[in-house]
Amino acid sequence: MRDSGATEAAPTLIGSVQRALRLVDIVANSPRPVPVKSLAARTGLTPGTTYNLVRTLVHEGYLVSEPDGLVLGENFPAFRSRSDAGGVFFAHVRAALRRATEEVGATAYLSRYENGELHLVDIVDAARSPRIDLSVSLDSSAHATALGKQILADLSRDERMDYLSRHPLEQLTPRTIRDPQALLTALERSRGFAVDCEEYAIGNACVAVPVTAPNIRASLAVSLPVGHPRLDRGLVEKLRLVARRLSLHLGAEALGGSASRLATSF
Repeated sequence: MRDSGATEAAPTLIGSVQRALRLVDIVANSPRPVPVKSLAARTGLTPGTTYNLVRTLVHEGYLVSEPDGLVLGENFPAFRSRSDAGGVFFAHVRAALRRATEEVGATAYLSRYENGELHLVDIVDAARSPRIDLSVSLDSSAHATALGKQILADLSRDERMDYLSRHPLEQLTPRTIRDPQALLTALERSRGFAVDCEEYAIGNACVAVPVTAPNIRASLAVSLPVGHPRLDRGLVEKLRLVARRLSLHLGAEALGGSASRLATSF
């Protein structure tokens, strides 16, 4: 005689649902976009099955297809509770950078201060305004970039002095600020945005604004050729609007459910 309790304890599992959840889980835990081919290789699924599952997940808003791979979509529940998780954070960043690129018509960047260091998180290229050649990494050029200077301006004085004591002010162009006191004075006079004009690369200018949320200090920036007509106060205000919306998304957990609703109103 069969044990009815054992029968009830063995539920029918839907394999396609399990496979779809596995794909979402991989993307959610990746700090970079994940190509569909990579998903297939990591799960052992056939390319055809993977593409079909991804197509459905994109349609339902759980994933978003970007040129370099898949990121989480805004229907993914963790957007409301785990905004600092790798995949969730990156998806918010990518959406904000794409918005900045579309509204300004310039390549957009986001950097972040974490564990005492500055890191470049992501870049979204504008078709008619290619990215600056980043031959010198941000950790060696924060003093010469708007991305870095904005974060340095937002740090406490002790944090700022600690960072600068560990990172020499290298001269990247004739306009790079190399005098520590001159840099500190400029940072202390920050007006809520940072600019570098040919300090990192000759012929290029960059404007950055802060992005702040619980446990997150970052800066959003765009780069344009020196003398471009869009390099004005209106550009700063557009960037601030995008950065404010990103900050609200990233701070949704601390601010409560109203943060997501407020963010959509901007």
